[in-house]
Amino acid sequence: MIRFLRKLARDKRGVSAVEFALIAPAMVASYFGMAEITQALLAERKAAHAASAIGDLVAQSSSVSSSDVTDIFEIASTIMKPYSTSTLKMRVSSLTADSGGTPKVDWSSGSGLTALTTGATVTGVPTGVIAAGQSVVMSEVTYSYDSPVDLMMPNAVTFTRKFYLRPRKSDKVAKTN
Repeated sequence: MIRFLRKLARDKRGVSAVEFALIAPAMVASYFGMAEITQALLAERKAAHAASAIGDLVAQSSSVSSSDVTDIFEIASTIMKPYSTSTLKMRVSSLTADSGGTPKVDWSSGSGLTALTTGATVTGVPTGVIAAGQSVVMSEVTYSYDSPVDLMMPNAVTFTRKFYLRPRKSDKVAKTN
């Protein structure tokens, strides 16, 4: 019996299998966690691209209609594919700074986000973006990403992006109905 126990103590054949059994759960969790984080980062990049595209398309026009803005919002929804667009919220607004440099809303349209009130003062515009008498197009996107695996991110993560672009063909982008 003692000889059998000594022989068993010297036997190293199962060490690799035991080590793998101990390390495998951590490796699998790490793999799925990295996959989840990568998908969330891709969703964030698509949301930022959608916000940029909304503002860019509006800034390229001298005037837009309500149907143009609806089409632009559809383009942003297409940019978000293959991710679900059920939590995608968008708004585009034209701002003009008054003589004191305070940005005021000329017009605003939203899809999921409420349109800003015409004439309302907008806060949070970074310094140097708009000066007295100038106009900018402000586009905003909010997107809530919920991972299908929920291993590392059990709750939805909300991404918010805001872009300011100067009108290209005129001093101000007008909105027609």
